[in-house]
Amino acid sequence: MNISELFIRRPIMTTLLMVAILISGLIGYRSLSVSDLPNVDFPTIQVSANLPGASPETMAASVATPLEQQFSSIDGLSSMNSTSALGSTQITLQFNLTRDIDGAAQDVQAAIAKAQRQLPDDMPSPPSYRKVNPADQPIFFLSLNSEIIPLSTVDKYAETLIAQRLSMVEGVAQVQVYGSQKYAVRVLVDPQSISAKGIGLDEVADAIASGNANLPTGTLYGTQQNYTIQASGQLNNAEDYRSLIVTYQNGAPVRLGEIAQVTDSVENDKVASWYNGTRAIVLAIQRQPGTNTLAVVEAIQKLLPSLREQIPAAINVNILYDRSESIRESVNDVQFTLLFTIALVVGVIFLFLRNFWATFIPSLAVPLSIVATFGVMKLLNFSLDNLSLMALTLCVGFVVDDAVVMLENIVRHQEMGESRSRAALNGSKEIGFTILSMTISLVAVFIPVLFMGGILGRLFHEFAVTISVAILIYGVISLTLTPMLCSRFLRATHHEVPNGNGNGNGHKNSQKRNLLNFYNLLESFFDFWLYLYEWSLKLALKHHRITMAISALIVVMTGYLFMTVPKGFIPNVDVGQITVNLQAAQDISFDEMVKHQQAVASIIRKDKNVEAVNSSVGAGGANASANSGRIFIKLKPRHLRPLSADEVIQKLRPKLSKVPGVRVFLQNPPAINIGGQQTKAQYQFTLQSPNIQELYEYAPKLEDKLRSLPELQDVNSDLQINNPQVRVDINRDQASALGLSANQIERTLGNAYGTRQVSTIYAPDAQYQVIIGVETPYQQDPLALDLLSVRAPSGQLIPLNAVATINKSVGPLTITHLGQLPSVTLSFNLKPGVSLGSVTDKINQLAASTLPSSITTGFQGSAQAFQSSLQGLGWLLVVAIVTIYIVLGILYENFIHPLTILSSLPSAGFGALLTLLIFGYALDIYAFVGIILLIGIVKKNGIMMIDFAREARQQGKTAYNAIYTACIVRFRPIMMTTMAALMGTLPIALGWGAGAEARRPLGLAVVGGLLFSQFLTLYLTPVFYTYMEALSKKPSSDLKQSESDLKESFKQASTADQSSSRSS
Repeated sequence: MNISELFIRRPIMTTLLMVAILISGLIGYRSLSVSDLPNVDFPTIQVSANLPGASPETMAASVATPLEQQFSSIDGLSSMNSTSALGSTQITLQFNLTRDIDGAAQDVQAAIAKAQRQLPDDMPSPPSYRKVNPADQPIFFLSLNSEIIPLSTVDKYAETLIAQRLSMVEGVAQVQVYGSQKYAVRVLVDPQSISAKGIGLDEVADAIASGNANLPTGTLYGTQQNYTIQASGQLNNAEDYRSLIVTYQNGAPVRLGEIAQVTDSVENDKVASWYNGTRAIVLAIQRQPGTNTLAVVEAIQKLLPSLREQIPAAINVNILYDRSESIRESVNDVQFTLLFTIALVVGVIFLFLRNFWATFIPSLAVPLSIVATFGVMKLLNFSLDNLSLMALTLCVGFVVDDAVVMLENIVRHQEMGESRSRAALNGSKEIGFTILSMTISLVAVFIPVLFMGGILGRLFHEFAVTISVAILIYGVISLTLTPMLCSRFLRATHHEVPNGNGNGNGHKNSQKRNLLNFYNLLESFFDFWLYLYEWSLKLALKHHRITMAISALIVVMTGYLFMTVPKGFIPNVDVGQITVNLQAAQDISFDEMVKHQQAVASIIRKDKNVEAVNSSVGAGGANASANSGRIFIKLKPRHLRPLSADEVIQKLRPKLSKVPGVRVFLQNPPAINIGGQQTKAQYQFTLQSPNIQELYEYAPKLEDKLRSLPELQDVNSDLQINNPQVRVDINRDQASALGLSANQIERTLGNAYGTRQVSTIYAPDAQYQVIIGVETPYQQDPLALDLLSVRAPSGQLIPLNAVATINKSVGPLTITHLGQLPSVTLSFNLKPGVSLGSVTDKINQLAASTLPSSITTGFQGSAQAFQSSLQGLGWLLVVAIVTIYIVLGILYENFIHPLTILSSLPSAGFGALLTLLIFGYALDIYAFVGIILLIGIVKKNGIMMIDFAREARQQGKTAYNAIYTACIVRFRPIMMTTMAALMGTLPIALGWGAGAEARRPLGLAVVGGLLFSQFLTLYLTPVFYTYMEALSKKPSSDLKQSESDLKESFKQASTADQSSSRSS
C-alpha cells in the first residue's frame, strides 16, 4: 500500500488541502494569547484578619487557630500556613492543581462564616480573603509622588481612585499600597493632664465616639413638600475635634484640645516608602493565579491615561516596573531563534542536496507544519509562550528528517533512470513505512510526559502536545505534499556546462562553471567522508567484540554520570528585577530602621546596572514585622548593563553586608513560584512540632549548622522570639475588690498603646479613622504605664499600678503555623555553581543528627517539588524508552529490531551528561527534557538503517551484507538529518536573547548527545544488529557467515587498492 499515491495523482486536491491548513494556522496564530510560561499556578487564597494592638500570641490563639480548624476540612487543600504578628494574621491556603479557584473561594468564605463566632468580638472587620498567592511577585508597580501636594492627599488619589479602579480590572487579585499615608485624625492624650483633671482614658475615647455621629435623622412629610432632616453631627478634621467637650468640671467644659494633641495625621505613621530616594506611594498590582500576565498588564495600561487625567498635574505617576516587558522580550527572542533555526536547517539541506528544488520541497514543509500547529494550539486553548515556541524551534531540526528521507529516496530512484512521476511513486512507496515509523515512534517519546502529574506535568503538557502535533503534521506533509511536489518539480542535477560562443553567454557559463566547481568540491568532501566511513565500518564489524565492549562501557559510564551529575530544578532567568529583604534587631525602632533602609537603598542606587529602586519599611504588606524592610530593584535593559541579575546580586552582596545593624538578603525571583510562603530566600526547610518550647530551642541550633555548609548562603529563619515585651500582670483579687474587670484594664491599655480606632469620619469618597493613643513621650518608656488610671463603678479613678504589676520580658515577634502546628521555616539560597540536588541530602542528614524525634521536618516550595521530581523523572525516562520499544515492536512485528534501534541511546545520554558537566550546568528540568528529545532523535538513525537492512534481508542477503549496505546507502541522509537536528538546537545551546540561560541546558544536552551518539551510532548499531540477528536464529553459523563475508570484503578492497596503485 502506498499512502502517498493518492496525493501524487491528485495535485490540486493536495495543494488546496495545504492551503486550507495554512489559512487555519494563520487565523489561530493571530488569536493566540502570549505568555511567558504555560499556566502552572496553584489555586491560592490569602485570608487576612486584623485586631489592632493584639500581640502575636493573641492573634495566633484567638484568630489563626479557629480559622485554621475550619479551613482544614476544605476539599482539595494541599497546604496551609499562617503568620501572626502584632495586630494581624495572614493565612495562605494552597489547593491542588485540579481545584477550581472560584469554588475554593466559596468554601473559604463558608469556613470564615463558621469560625466567626469563635473570633474576638472587638475585631474592626471580619476576616477577608483574596485569590492571590502572597509569595508571587507583583506584575506591575506604579509610583506616585509630588513636590507640592501633601503625601496624605497623594495617598487619597492613589487608594481611592487608582487602586480601586485597578482592582476592578479582570485578573487583578489585589493592589497593595506600599508606604500608605491614608488620612486619619490622631488624638494623643496627655496622661498627666487627664490624671490631674480626674478623667479616665476610656472616658476620652467614649466622648470622641459619641461626639462624632453620622446617623439617619429622618424625613418631614408635609402636605405640599417633604424635607430631609440633616444634622451636623459629623466632625471632619482635627480642628473640629479639638473643640469637642469631653466633660465638665466646676461648671466649665474640658475640651479635647486641652488634654490631647489633635492632629491631621495618617492611619499608620510607622510605614514609609521611597521611589529613587523620594517619599512616594507605591502601588503593587498582583494578578490572580491562572490569569495571563500580558492580558492583565494591557488592561491596566489602557486604563492609566484616563486615570492620569483625573488626578492633579502636580502628582507624578511613574511606572516602576512592568513584567510584560521582559515577557515580550523573551518571546520575541524565541521567535527570532525559531526563524534563525529554520534558516540554518534550510542551509544544511542545500549544502547536502545542492539543488534549488531539492532544497525548496522539504524546506516548504517546515513553515507549513509550524503554522498548522498554531491552529491546533488555538483549538486546545494553548498560549504562545517560551515553552511552546521552544518546542517548535526544537522540532524544526528533526522533523525535517521525514521530508529529506522521502526526497533523498525519490532522487535515488531518479538516478536509477526512472521518470519523476515513477520515481515519486516508487520512492514514496519504498520509504513510506520508514517515515511512518519515525514519526509515530518520535511522538511516542512524549506520551509519558502527557501523563505526568503535579507542577511538572502542568508545565510540560503544552510543550509535549505542541511538539507532538508539529511532528505529526510534518509527517503527514512528508507523505503527501513532499512526494507530490517531487513528482512535478524535482529535476535531476546536470553537470555539463556549454562552452561560451562569444554571444554574451561566456560570463554566465563562467558563473555556472564556478558554481559547479563548488558543488564538485562539496561532493568530493562528502565522498571522502563516505570512503572513511566505509573503511572504519569494516574495522568495527571485524572487531565486533571490541565494539560491543565499548558499548557496554558506555552503558556503565552513562549510569554513573546520571547518578553523579549535579541535579537542579527550574533555573532562574533574568527578568530585570531583584528583590531585597532586610531584617534588623527585633527591638529596633521605626526611625532607626528607616536609617538602615536608606543606607542600603543608597548603595543599591549607585550601581550602574540599576535603573530604579523602590524601598518600603514598616509592618504591613510584604513586611510581616516592624523590624523588616523590602527593596525592589528594577535593572536596566539587558543590553544596557554588563551583568546579569545573578551577577548583580553577587556584586552587591559584599557591599551591603558592610551596613551595620541589618542583614540583607538578595534574591532573583524564580521563574515559577511554588508554595505560598513569603521567605527571605528561595528554598525553604520547615520544622514542625506540637512542643513549641522544644521547637524554639532546636531550630536555632539547626540554623547555625546550616550556615556552616559551604554550599549555602543567606541562611535565615522566620523564628523571632526575642522581642522585648512589657508584661502587665493583673492582680485579679485587688481589681475585683475595687470593682474593676480585666476587660476594663486591657481596654485602657489598648486605648493608650493599641492605635485603636474609636470613631469614623464618613467622607463622600472614603472613610477615615479617628485614632486614640497617648502622647509620643509616654510611648517610649514602660514607666509611663504607671500614669494610666481606670474609672471604677464607684466613680473613683484607680491607678493602673494599684491593680497590676509591670515587668519586662521577651516574647515572639511573629508566630507561624504550618498545617495547624507551630512551625519554624529556615530558608536559604545556593552559592553560584551549586546545584540543589547536592545539598538536600546534606540538610536532611544535619536535621536528623540535630533534632529530636518529636520535631518533623520537610522541604517546602521549590525544594519540595524538586525532591518529588527526582523520584519521578527517572521513571519517566524508563517509561519513555519502554513506550518507544512497544511502538517499534508493534510497527515491525518483531521483538529484536526495536532493541537494535534503541542500542544507541546510552551513547546519546553519555554525550548529553558529559556536555553538561563540561560546561558546568546541572541536570535540571530543561536538560532532562533535552535527554527525552534525544531518545526520539537518535533512534531515527537506527530506524533508517534497520528498515533498509530488513528489506535487504528479505531479498536473501546475509545480516552482515544487509546492514553494511544499509549503512552505506543511508549514510548521506543520516548525516543530513543529524546536521539539521544540530543546527536546530545550536541556537538554543548558544543561548541568545532574554531567558536564554534557562533554555541553554536543554540545547547543550541535545547538541552534546547528538555529536557523541552520531559518531558511535554509525558503528554500534550495525554491530548490535549482527548480534541480534545471530541470536534470533542460529548464533554460531550466522556470526561465522558474517565474519566470512567481512574477510571477503577486505580481500576485495585490498585487491582494488593494489589495482588502483598499479594504474597510477
